Amino acid sequence: MHRISDEQRRIRLGRRHLLAPSVRAYSPVAAADAVVALHATDAATVFLSACARLSAPSVQAVEQSLYEDVTLVRLLSMRRTLFAVSAELAPYVDASTARAIAVKERKTLLSHLAEDANGLDESWLAEAEKSVLAALAARGSATGSQLSADVPALKTKITVFPGKKYETMQGVATRVIRVLAADSRIRRDRPRGSWTSSQFRWTASDPWPTLSATEARAELARRWLLSYGPATESDLKWWTGWTLGDVRKAVSAVGAEEVELDTGTGYVAPGDTAPEQPLEPWAALLPALDPSAMAWADRGFHLTGDHSAALFDRSGNVGPTVWWNGQIVGGWAQRADGEIVWRLLTEPGREAAAAIAAEASRLSGWVADARITPRFRTPLERELTT
Repeated sequence: MHRISDEQRRIRLGRRHLLAPSVRAYSPVAAADAVVALHATDAATVFLSACARLSAPSVQAVEQSLYEDVTLVRLLSMRRTLFAVSAELAPYVDASTARAIAVKERKTLLSHLAEDANGLDESWLAEAEKSVLAALAARGSATGSQLSADVPALKTKITVFPGKKYETMQGVATRVIRVLAADSRIRRDRPRGSWTSSQFRWTASDPWPTLSATEARAELARRWLLSYGPATESDLKWWTGWTLGDVRKAVSAVGAEEVELDTGTGYVAPGDTAPEQPLEPWAALLPALDPSAMAWADRGFHLTGDHSAALFDRSGNVGPTVWWNGQIVGGWAQRADGEIVWRLLTEPGREAAAAIAAEASRLSGWVADARITPRFRTPLERELTT
């Protein structure tokens, strides 16, 4: 059995995640493919993660990919979380993960409708969806408020969890739009504000081609292993949200090879056991929820010391991080006046300090006047902003 050390894993991370200067990408799609999927719950993360991996960071290039060329698309997928993936990979993500989530989303909404005293049912939902699609066809794109103005059904309110202590009255607009988006019949268009805004307009979309869920899971696992391997079954289960049974079937289907890690047994894509040549020293400032910090269940190989309490929130969401040669050595934040500030939690040396300062300057340059506040705030990020 081949052995791959933690040091080799860190070398692979810098190369395959396109974080070292010599291997950075020229397009947002290539940057996304390098890490399979970009976390998109926080709108700013897509831009920050992509631009950290671009040789020439550009908000306009990411917007072009998302809204004009539509070569990057957002899908409610792994772990019922919003991710941005390449349009080429999207059918596999849809079939392996997003389809099942869409079914659950629709089932949940129909359950809430049935519990409400208004007697709304599947036919009512189908008519509401038809009206939303018609409104989008007429407008081209629209905000949720504009759709509610065009479609009276979206102004309907229902009682959720009737008879329980947490009973509440809710509007259906957000839920209906969410179901349509989960089914890929609509997609997020340009936001109302800047690239950091999560208040999106919506536009019509076509559902992805139908693929076998089993084959799609195998393809997604193969790509994930090429980007994140060596990794464990637990790591892949964490990233995808699949059952352990589905993970094992996918790993077996792609012919993944077992390797020995510093912490036990891991897997790599077939034939991917050769050692990587060391890269030039590299530094990176990655945003909250960046996949390079979030994609493994066990993140010990790229953490220096016991700094999880400072860098992660109680739910396991990572904040903005500072990297040196494949390890997280600190955190960063943006203050109200736009200044990028950081703190090192370990002392990596003068060369590292200079490289980190250069990356901070690079980040500040392309972010320009935008202001970034992570959706999930972590102790160190909060402390740095004050």
